[in-house]
Amino acid sequence: MFIPMNDLSQYCADGTVAVERMERINENDRVELRVVSFAPSVDHSNPVIVFVAGWISQMDAWKSVLREMTKDFPVLYIETREKISSRMNADAEYSIEAIGDDIIRLIEQWKLPANGYVLAGSSLGATVIVESFHSLKSPPAAIVLISPNAVFRVPLLWKAAIALFYPPMYLVIRPFVKLYLKHFRMNVTADPAQYTKYSNALDAADPWKLKKAVIAVSRYSIWNRLGSLDCPVLLIGALQDLLHEPGHFQTIAAMISNSTVVDLNTNAETHSPRIVVEIRNFLVSIVP
Repeated sequence: MFIPMNDLSQYCADGTVAVERMERINENDRVELRVVSFAPSVDHSNPVIVFVAGWISQMDAWKSVLREMTKDFPVLYIETREKISSRMNADAEYSIEAIGDDIIRLIEQWKLPANGYVLAGSSLGATVIVESFHSLKSPPAAIVLISPNAVFRVPLLWKAAIALFYPPMYLVIRPFVKLYLKHFRMNVTADPAQYTKYSNALDAADPWKLKKAVIAVSRYSIWNRLGSLDCPVLLIGALQDLLHEPGHFQTIAAMISNSTVVDLNTNAETHSPRIVVEIRNFLVSIVP
């Protein structure tokens, strides 16, 4: 079900025009994704930023970032197919490849010019960008990867439980998922806000989509795609963010030759206006 946001002004700079719509991806599959477009009040001649948020991430988690970004960048904010806002067929896939294909199709539909936009994403969104980059007919001027997932680590016991999981029982299982994240996958001492953010995302998730997505993404690995990134890359990470595997982040950085690497320490900082400052500095540095 599509639930319109009540007040888009809270997500953007003063004077920005924000429009929310459902974008049809494929007529045959009847896949529709929520997209929010932001047009700044003043044209600064900056490239459009196509932003792909993380797995089941809520727009509220990016509120301060979008407020800063929309001061001088047009933004197209995409909610990917595993999120509750999407309209999907019952037999739809939720793999990284399928989500990446959605991004490719949207960019083609929007007729974004080659080197005329920036493709940015966080967590799963960043992974999807890496996966889809090699198939883009109109490549971006640059890409921004915020804490990309190299793999999606799901313990074997959890895989078995998810395979048997009946989605209406999600309310019973959800507290155990939260406990697992809090005590085994997050550094809540360094970044307590991260747990709150993910708890809220789990509360808002669609359990039917969630089950299919967890099974699908658990099979994915990013390593064979990194060599295809032949444009400037800004890689933003947080070495205290255990959920996003700091060791993997360092390996990704070493495997991307044309990259600028920034460590913001915590997940809270990678969801703060600081990333917009880094994006501005990065784009200035790559302009001939």
